[in-house]
Amino acid sequence: MLLALFGFLITSLFSTGTSLGGGSIATVILTTYLADDADMLGAEAAYSAMEAELQYLLDNYEELNPDYDEYHFELDDIQHDPYVLMSILHALHDGEWTLADVRSTLEMLFDLQYILTETVEIEIRTRTETVTVIDPETGETHEEEVEVEYEYRIITVTLENFNLSHLPVYIMSAERLGRYAVLMKTLGNRPDLFPTGSFPNASVLQDYGRHSIPPEYLDDETFAAIIAEAEKFLGWPYVWGGSSPQTSFDCSGFVSWVLNQTGWDFGRLGARGLYSITTPITREQARPGDLIFFNYTYNAPQPHLPTHVGIYVGDGMMIHAGNPIGYVSVETPYWIRHFYGFGRP
Repeated sequence: MLLALFGFLITSLFSTGTSLGGGSIATVILTTYLADDADMLGAEAAYSAMEAELQYLLDNYEELNPDYDEYHFELDDIQHDPYVLMSILHALHDGEWTLADVRSTLEMLFDLQYILTETVEIEIRTRTETVTVIDPETGETHEEEVEVEYEYRIITVTLENFNLSHLPVYIMSAERLGRYAVLMKTLGNRPDLFPTGSFPNASVLQDYGRHSIPPEYLDDETFAAIIAEAEKFLGWPYVWGGSSPQTSFDCSGFVSWVLNQTGWDFGRLGARGLYSITTPITREQARPGDLIFFNYTYNAPQPHLPTHVGIYVGDGMMIHAGNPIGYVSVETPYWIRHFYGFGRP
């Protein structure tokens, strides 16, 4: 009965277009982890056990694979956010689930998150060896040094941690991605489930950064419209690839959405795409409503180009899709270090 009611409420919620900020009973159910604690903790333990096995393999790789002459390792950290894992499982498995129900899902997620590659290179090298030579005429033996060729085997082991929070956009429909976003906003209404002391990578419910826009800035109608639209999503969670209220947003999805609702029409662009449609300006020329770009904020293919974007609101502040969406100073050491430039749409 509970599962049927849950399914009905989920369907009703999305069919009526209820947003992440809705306050209905259906929304309360939608934002709550429904699995038993034992099953959720068991799922977390099972995923952590797979990570521990992978870590053991890498820590002891040379002993377990002794047939190489040279080893190179390029390894990302092995870690995940247990709240991301629980939110994914609840978004993919409607209603209550047990550990047995999600075993295959855990394996699928693990294989997508951790990409282990082993590349072997064989070089033909020479070395000097001492050999015993028999004189065919006298039968006497003597030792000689000769150059011999041999295979020198080099292995490069690479581990990419794709980041569990990046997977939902690739494996979920828009509706399930929306449910995932809601669960990440509320942590399933279970902030006690994975205390950060015991689970150092666990999410915590975060209050979004607040800022009061000076009234005179809002005399600019375009900027006022941008702020009115952007502030609708204060406190919403960062969702990799998200680009609408149904899924929540990542940084470029958020900026694209806000601008497309307030006078522009360019579709969904990434940070580099947004930079390409702006006119570069100096820091001194920047005014509220301009875009501000940063680089090297994550391991992007070309990290020296823009990898993050926000909407500048003046006075050294921006509103952006951090985690969660909110206001932040761009004059902190982190943002100063990653600053790329300003652009005017």
